[in-house]
Amino acid sequence: MEFASIRIITDDLDGMVAFYERVTGTTARRPAPVFAEVVTAGAVLALATPATVAALGADAPAARSAGSLVVEFLVDDVDASYERLRADLDDVVLPPTTMPWGNRSTLFRDPDGTLVNLFSRPA
Repeated sequence: MEFASIRIITDDLDGMVAFYERVTGTTARRPAPVFAEVVTAGAVLALATPATVAALGADAPAARSAGSLVVEFLVDDVDASYERLRADLDDVVLPPTTMPWGNRSTLFRDPDGTLVNLFSRPA
């Protein structure tokens, strides 16, 4: 078995793709109009419209309802990443902070409200 991705269902695919392209500094793959993948060295973040899960009917995940999900990216410099993104962030939950366990983190919400954590580990 191979881990493939985490998928976020969104009703604003273009906006979410643009957001995560800015966060990661990568260009998303767009194999279909309803689906995109942001590929990083450690994982793949898939972004898709509700059409991709419509066959699940009432059990399909809904856009903008990811209350228990945190998307995390390991970065070299949390402060530099935060400064690069700050003008594009509408909802900063935690400015760059050193956590009690030593990680440096900043948390903010993506356009659909999902928490995003940029962190670095202690040297």
